Amino acid sequence: MKNYAWSVLSFMDEWEKIEYKPIPVRTLLVEMKNLSELMIDLAYSSALFHSHELAEDVLELEKRVDTLALLLKMNIMIAARDAKDAKDLLGVSLVSSAADKISDAAADIAYIVLHGIGIHPAVREAFERVEERLGRFRVKANSILAGKKLRELRLASRIGVDVIAIRRGKDWIIDPKGGDKILKSDVLIARGTPSGIEELGELAKGTLRELED
Repeated sequence: MKNYAWSVLSFMDEWEKIEYKPIPVRTLLVEMKNLSELMIDLAYSSALFHSHELAEDVLELEKRVDTLALLLKMNIMIAARDAKDAKDLLGVSLVSSAADKISDAAADIAYIVLHGIGIHPAVREAFERVEERLGRFRVKANSILAGKKLRELRLASRIGVDVIAIRRGKDWIIDPKGGDKILKSDVLIARGTPSGIEELGELAKGTLRELED
């Protein structure tokens, strides 16, 4: 009983920290979808490479998804003026719950990695057969990537890699566009061929100083 009461109080504390914001429902849904998809990629890669850093990123993103889910519920409740509105918004609520469950599943994988629970060889073998790999790299101050826009770098055509997210401090840029600039100390999450991912890592560290056309 004591543990249950503590859990309820902790949940209420978290709830109180979240303030209502009038954000369009579509915007919230799109962000939840993008985050949950990214979390699945990060979680599988964390399991494959036993990466605690990727696993911790997953748990950080889960907190963001939980916040978005609460904001979405608030906006739905305010938007529902009558029974018809409530019925029309039911589908939105179900999609939100599905995205939240996906993020929870990704977090479960991350917990397996962080708690040192072994991955069955068959699962690891299945992961290794995937042609595309995921990489996580911090951009050093002397990296040629620092200060460049993604469209200038043309990473996809040059080394076969796409930057799918940028972590800047506690903020995330999901699905960055060509005009987004990479700054020193940014953490890049990228997807691509094994050789391209390796090359991006060398570029981010500053040990490789040029990109071939």
